[in-house]
Amino acid sequence: MTVKSISSRIDWVGAIDRDRRLFDELIPLPNGTSYNSYLVKGDNANALIDTVDPSKKETLFDNLRQSGIEKLDYVIVNHGEQDHSGTLPTLIEKYPECKIVTNQKARDILTDHLTLEDVKFKIIDDGDQLDLGGVKLEFGLIPWVHWPDTQYTHAIEEEVLFTCDFLGHHYATDQLFLNDECELEDSAKRYYAEIMMPFNSRARKNLEKIQEIENEIEIIAPSHGPLHENPENILDYYEEWTSKKLKNKVLIPYVSMHGSTEILVEHLTNALIERDIEAKPYHITKTDIGDIAKELVDSGTIVIGSSTVLGGAHPKALYIAYLANGLGAKANYASIIGSYGWGTKIVDQIADTISSLKLELIEPKIIKGKPNQKDLKLIEEMADKIQEKHRKDPDINSN
Repeated sequence: MTVKSISSRIDWVGAIDRDRRLFDELIPLPNGTSYNSYLVKGDNANALIDTVDPSKKETLFDNLRQSGIEKLDYVIVNHGEQDHSGTLPTLIEKYPECKIVTNQKARDILTDHLTLEDVKFKIIDDGDQLDLGGVKLEFGLIPWVHWPDTQYTHAIEEEVLFTCDFLGHHYATDQLFLNDECELEDSAKRYYAEIMMPFNSRARKNLEKIQEIENEIEIIAPSHGPLHENPENILDYYEEWTSKKLKNKVLIPYVSMHGSTEILVEHLTNALIERDIEAKPYHITKTDIGDIAKELVDSGTIVIGSSTVLGGAHPKALYIAYLANGLGAKANYASIIGSYGWGTKIVDQIADTISSLKLELIEPKIIKGKPNQKDLKLIEEMADKIQEKHRKDPDINSN
C-alpha cells in the first residue's frame, strides 16, 4: 500500500503486514495487521504521527519520499511501544532536525526502550496544542489503553482524531476504510477483547473523553487496521463493550481426551439451546484463541470443560481459565464440567485460577468415567440453574 490521502493535509504513510500471524508472541493475527503512520502537512511545519514496526521501516521511508517532504519538523509519539516507535532511532538519523512530541510518561518509556541520543523532545500535557500553520494539533491523555503513556492527537481543522491503539483492530487491507460493517465489528471486538478488556474501566473513562468531542470528528484514525469514516459506529460498539451489559449466552471452552467431557459439553449445549440460551462451545485444541477471547466480552456465563490429567485439570483448560482471568472477562457466573478416572482436583485448580474475577460459581458437575443418564440429568440441572440466574440478572438481556 502506497501513500493514501485522508484529507487535503493528511496522508497515510504507514505499512501493511499481511504475513504477521502473532503479536507480542501471544496474540494470533488471522488477518495480519497494519502499522498506521500519518503525515500532517501544515503551512509552516509538518508532523509525522507515529512510526511503524522496525521490520517495516523501509516502507515508511519510501512513503515519506513519495510524499515529497524534504524535512520533518515533528514526530508525534502517541504511545511508546515498539510497533509504533521502534523506527524512531533511524528516523531521527534521517531527519536530525525533527523534535519528538509526546507526554512525559511516554518520553520515559522511549528512553528506557530505545537508543535515543541527542534527541530533542517537546513534552506536552492534556489539552496542549501544536500549530503547524493552517492546522492545529490538540493532544489528550488517555492512559491505560493499553499502556500508561497513551495519548490521542486531534487535527482540529481536518476533523481527524488519531487514537493510537484505542479503537483499532488488527486487519491488513489496502483499503483505508473497511466497508463491511460485520467484518469491522468482528475484528474490532476481537481486538478489544485481547488488548483493551483488561483495562475496561479505564477504556470506559477514556471513551467518555472522546465522546465529548465526537461532534468535532469526521474520521477516527487508529494505529492498527482501517480507519473509521463513521466514528459513531466504533464508538457505539465500545459503549456496549465497556458497559456492564451481557448477553443471554454461555461460553463453553473445553478439552476432551477420550470423549467423556465432550459428551457433557454436547448435552449442556443442547440443554441451553432448549432453554433459549445461546451456547458457544469451543474445543480449545482446535480453536483460534482469539475467537474465545471475543466471546468473553459479553457472555453471561462461562463453563469450562476439562478432562483430568495427572489428577488435575488439563493444561489447556487451565490456560483458558488463566486467559479469562487475565483479560478480565465480564461474565457474572461460571461453572466447571469434566470427567476423571480415579481422582481429580479440576474444580479447585480452575476455580482458583479465575478467583480474581469475583464470579458466582454455579455448582460444578464432575463425572467419573463415561457419563450415564443420571450424570446427564445433572447437566440438565446446571442448565436450569443458568437459566434461572440469567432471568433474574439485570445485566443480562434474557428476553
